[in-house]
Amino acid sequence: MKPLFDIINSNKVLFKNFTSLSLLQISNYLFPLITLPYLVRVLGPEKYGLINFAAAFTGYFTIITDYGFNLSATQEISVNRDDSEKTSQIFSAVIIIKMLLFSVSAILFTVIIFTFTVFQKDLLLYAITFLTVLGTGLFPVWFYQGTEKMNYILMINVFVRTVLTISIFIFIKEESDYLLYATLNSVAFIAVGIVGFALAAIKIKVKFFLPKKEILIQQLVDGWNLFLSTIWINLYTTSNVFVLGLFAPTNIVGYFAAADKIRMAFQGILSPLTQSVFPHVNKMLSESYERFIGFNKKILKIGFVIGALISFVIFIFAEPIVKIVLGAEYYPSVVILRIIAWLPLIIILSNVFGILTMIPLNKHKAFSMILFFASMINLIVSFIIVPIYFDIGTSISLLVTEMFVTVSFYLFIKLNKIIII
Repeated sequence: MKPLFDIINSNKVLFKNFTSLSLLQISNYLFPLITLPYLVRVLGPEKYGLINFAAAFTGYFTIITDYGFNLSATQEISVNRDDSEKTSQIFSAVIIIKMLLFSVSAILFTVIIFTFTVFQKDLLLYAITFLTVLGTGLFPVWFYQGTEKMNYILMINVFVRTVLTISIFIFIKEESDYLLYATLNSVAFIAVGIVGFALAAIKIKVKFFLPKKEILIQQLVDGWNLFLSTIWINLYTTSNVFVLGLFAPTNIVGYFAAADKIRMAFQGILSPLTQSVFPHVNKMLSESYERFIGFNKKILKIGFVIGALISFVIFIFAEPIVKIVLGAEYYPSVVILRIIAWLPLIIILSNVFGILTMIPLNKHKAFSMILFFASMINLIVSFIIVPIYFDIGTSISLLVTEMFVTVSFYLFIKLNKIIII
């Protein structure tokens, strides 16, 4: 693990952000893991599956509101972080666009839920869950990442998640409390969004103003390909729960969602490796291509070792993990967890090839096209095998799709003579 220490010791800001993001990821998955065994037992597979189905549905509107700014705005902020006027301009433009897109999302959401009867039985649940879109729209995570001030995100998240976790144990007592759980979750998202926005304005002193129309248009143009990328990514990630819910009973959705939560918790160990260095590699590339390539080579080695270790642990210990975390009622989740156990390894390689290499080199269009084909493969495979094999089919479809993405990213950078292996 010597390369990891070489990397963090060479840059104190990077080390600080890596530490903050690591602690953030621990909090992001530790708090849900604390409540997961309790929630899956109290709410049961049916209501737990319904809540995750609603979250998957509203996730589409989060994508519209985010518009790929988590990558495009982060990239632009990171390059211009020393220019306070420019960063304020980017900040203002992105927030305004996101709120306009939220308004569009709210209209689309209202039309859909009142048009299709499948949503009307649990209308209140969908309405409550939709409020999370407002929270994510307000929270300028892209700004904190671009300025490499991740400690603020850590403080906000830990405080709000602590309050949410305590509230869950106090107020959620039986299956009928699923609406209250959805309300608590949405309130937490909105609180994080408001506090995150306020801290950026007060503590970091970024100015918020109405920028010129040309600047707003430029932000939309800059984020377009990455916006498409997030749509394609969503079609083969969160959409899996949604597609599964169209064919399978909600308890089956619950089995898959619970297993995927465990996988995501383990995978979260690797997230800081990508998120903390993304603004750093963009800044590094603007200074030296050779240093950029050398840095990514080190990250790839570290990611491969840790990813392989995590995947093997999940695969080998899937049964005891499910038994301890979820309980005997979720035994069908064991097979699911073993199938998707290899995703942490596959995805970290994909992130190094794609997010840390292709995007800084402005290969946005190729990045988006690969993800488009991946989403099409996922939809075709899903609609063929999910109606027959339900949660097992969803797991296989997700694994096949992620393998395609990783191999495609690798082949692209190899054909373009970008050597990081």
